[in-house]
Amino acid sequence: MWKSRNVWIVLSGEFVAGLGLWMSIIANLEFMQQQVPSDFIKSLIMFAGLVAGVAFGPLAGRVIDTVSKRKVLLYASAGRMLSVGFMFIALHQESVLWMVVFFVSLQISAAFYFPALQSVIPLIVPERDLLTLNGVHMNAGTLARILGTTLAGLLLAVMSLQGMYTLSVIAYALLFASTFLLQVQERKLETAQSDTAGAEGGTPGAAAAEAGGNFPEMLPERGFKAIVPLLRAHPMVMTVLLLTIVPTLFIGGFNLMVINISELQQSAGIKSWLYAVEGISIIVTGFLIKRFASGGSLLGRLFLFASFVAVAQALLFFAQIPALSLLAFGIFGISVGGFFPAAATLFQHQIPKAYHGRFFSFRSMLDRVMFQVVLLSTGLLLDTIGLQWMVLVYGIGSLVLVGWLAAYERKRRASV
Repeated sequence: MWKSRNVWIVLSGEFVAGLGLWMSIIANLEFMQQQVPSDFIKSLIMFAGLVAGVAFGPLAGRVIDTVSKRKVLLYASAGRMLSVGFMFIALHQESVLWMVVFFVSLQISAAFYFPALQSVIPLIVPERDLLTLNGVHMNAGTLARILGTTLAGLLLAVMSLQGMYTLSVIAYALLFASTFLLQVQERKLETAQSDTAGAEGGTPGAAAAEAGGNFPEMLPERGFKAIVPLLRAHPMVMTVLLLTIVPTLFIGGFNLMVINISELQQSAGIKSWLYAVEGISIIVTGFLIKRFASGGSLLGRLFLFASFVAVAQALLFFAQIPALSLLAFGIFGISVGGFFPAAATLFQHQIPKAYHGRFFSFRSMLDRVMFQVVLLSTGLLLDTIGLQWMVLVYGIGSLVLVGWLAAYERKRRASV
């Protein structure tokens, strides 16, 4: 795997683009702090971008499955560069409206880019290396987040916002240039087979999916609506999508919890330690993910990782104790560093390649919606019952969800 030029292009592109993304995010926060006094208006500005990303998800899925994935990556990368250009206008005119345009265009580009990237990964490495590549790919993004936020914080003291966005454009330009070097062998949709499947009626491939067979190709005209029969034919995928709620409960309120822990301990320095422990734990797990996932099924490991996330949530009931709060974030980093690469690998194995664009677009939409719901719920619960009782509710609720899904999966397998 490490001898593949495509692998290094994807990893280096993710790292460089991640640096640009996080530098622009820090610059965005600085600009909003200058121009937008209301926290609610700030959330609405960011929410507008997320809504645009969700709205374009179905179109992105159809496009990715019907045209060259490499072309989609190129156009999406160009879109990311163009979106940063709107921020230069916003800075020049001191206009919040242009910032909204920036958020919308950036999220539309992301709606095409990330599902296309998830669809490309299975095409550049053998199946035996998928889990390793997904883990290292997550590491590249995590490392870019750590270095990008740190570098941006330092640069803000010596550089203008225009300079920050210029560095962001340069990073996206490097990503765009590296994508030209990708060499991906893509198989065209077999329309004859999909004609046959469509003529037979019913839910195509349900029995074959249970037996581990291939789900038949579908006509492009069925488009995004094909997700529903696809999920019915692959109930294990639906189980993992529901299981993703557990780490999302932690991630959605991550920054708010860090702020509250800092206030609870009356320590500003604990924030950087929490971020550092979480990031380092993710990176370590990413390099060891194949060893962690060995000796059992991917689904079994996903249940284990989700259980650890629930334990980490409940452990924050003792957030006033610095050592226990750091331990909780360390357990979370290890768990989420294993959960998401394993989930991505399971999806890439279970879902036929002809459906990858639509499925990963659907998953991206689902993640965005869940994130917003969790973010709003976390803010409400922090204001009403406080951090310690909120994390206890989340932890117990997560364990109940994991237990219920495990019982459902065991019953389903027994019936099959």
